[in-house]
Amino acid sequence: MAKQYTDIPSRWARFISEQKIFFVATATADSRVNVSPKGLDSLRILNPNRVVWLNLTGSGNESAAHVESDPRMTLMFCAFTGDPVILRLYGSARAVHHTDPEWPALFALFAPLPGARQIFDVAIDLVQTSCGFGVPYFDYGGDRPDLRIWTENKGPEGIRDYWRARNAVSLDGRKTGIDEKNRR
Repeated sequence: MAKQYTDIPSRWARFISEQKIFFVATATADSRVNVSPKGLDSLRILNPNRVVWLNLTGSGNESAAHVESDPRMTLMFCAFTGDPVILRLYGSARAVHHTDPEWPALFALFAPLPGARQIFDVAIDLVQTSCGFGVPYFDYGGDRPDLRIWTENKGPEGIRDYWRARNAVSLDGRKTGIDEKNRR
């Protein structure tokens, strides 16, 4: 049965810290719904009502565009081993960019990953568990090296060029803020 909490209980904080993948969902009232898988040790729980996650360069930047207009964000974690469970964190997010004053302190929470694009700071207002009976078992085979290799091959200036060309506007034509907020 589903259970709801106003914050992240310690039991579920441990569960979150053990996960190798999580999913992020965002949308505005009139945009496509975006759901993205995230991995690579890119999430930190700062307190029972606040998480941050490091967003790496990808082919799109929908979460950033959506949060610019509507801060709603849901993070979902699934147990692929052990007891079946799905855990969702509901809240309001804001994107922190390289030029924002909070960037250095938040970025220091993570191992350096090339191509770090934004950090999403999420204020959690609802935590919900559900059964997860339909989630299959999966074995973790390791992180893929592809994103790191691709990013390192592009280099810092190449990544900024990619952001301008491919990450500045969403599928629905919304600005992501990456171009304006990451000029150096």
